[in-house]
Amino acid sequence: MSRHSSWWLASVLVLLAASAHAGDHGKAPVPLLPTYRQECGACHVAYPPGMLAGASWKRLLDDLPHHFGTDASLDAAVTRELSDWLIPRGPAGAPAAQDRITRSPWFVRKHDEVPSAAWKRSAVNSPANCSACHPQADQGDFNEHRVRVPR
Repeated sequence: MSRHSSWWLASVLVLLAASAHAGDHGKAPVPLLPTYRQECGACHVAYPPGMLAGASWKRLLDDLPHHFGTDASLDAAVTRELSDWLIPRGPAGAPAAQDRITRSPWFVRKHDEVPSAAWKRSAVNSPANCSACHPQADQGDFNEHRVRVPR
């Protein structure tokens, strides 16, 4: 084996090993901005920024006084910091329906086998309650092999 092909094989093996330990989609969880974890994670899971398109994050941050029926207003400096961090990390493409992660094509496809009754269980209560089934959701880990749906 040549030196170049040995390097190439070693690189591929490192990438495969890294993706085996990553969350869904073969991506490692994105380290969360402490301000984001503190401000947004105080009320719900601090969703990984890649779960919504940048345009959706922008609309959500521009309308925090009406955040899904709750006033989640923040001061301008914090909102700007969150915008600067979230918007560029959201994937390009169409925003989610109603800017809801749970209505995005990706979410619907990944959860198509979940029976509608499961969402209504008291331990789950909503598709937005990620940590009910994903025990490491607060760490950005949504690996389907670790899912535990409450009975």
